[in-house]
Amino acid sequence: MELSRSIELLRVHADAIRALVTGTSSEQARWKPDAESWSILEVVNHLCDEEREDFRLRLDLCLNHPGEAWPPIDPRGWVLRREYNKRGLEQSLQDFLAERQKSLEWLGTLGEPDWTAVRSAPFGEIRTGDMLAAWVGHDLLHLRQLVELHRAHTLREVSPFDVSYAGEW
Repeated sequence: MELSRSIELLRVHADAIRALVTGTSSEQARWKPDAESWSILEVVNHLCDEEREDFRLRLDLCLNHPGEAWPPIDPRGWVLRREYNKRGLEQSLQDFLAERQKSLEWLGTLGEPDWTAVRSAPFGEIRTGDMLAAWVGHDLLHLRQLVELHRAHTLREVSPFDVSYAGEW
């Protein structure tokens, strides 16, 4: 695993998230295709909290404090308890981007960690490299989610017209 490549991917992903969110109306930011789905606003706030309270913190614990317990997190529960959908989109995006910048700066100080080092986690063992890989992969999950939310909202807006000419989804 090459740390510099992971840093670059996290930077590119933040730019992509910014691009997918910028210009989204307040109505669209809060819209959900169904009761089980998250809104764009909820995704952005989730990414911010995950940046601050999950990936950066847990990777630091893996690398520098392997004996310390991981603090509990509840990403699904935070969506409602922290009222993500009542927040402003622009501020939420800026908060995420600020946390990501802190992460990128911190990752840049790591040097050459042992990515194969194993530590105990609440769910079993994990290598430090797995944590970094999961961080990069987590962005991709939510980039896909943002694209799908945009598509679903577009389908709703253009109805009764059909987008199938654009190609298979």
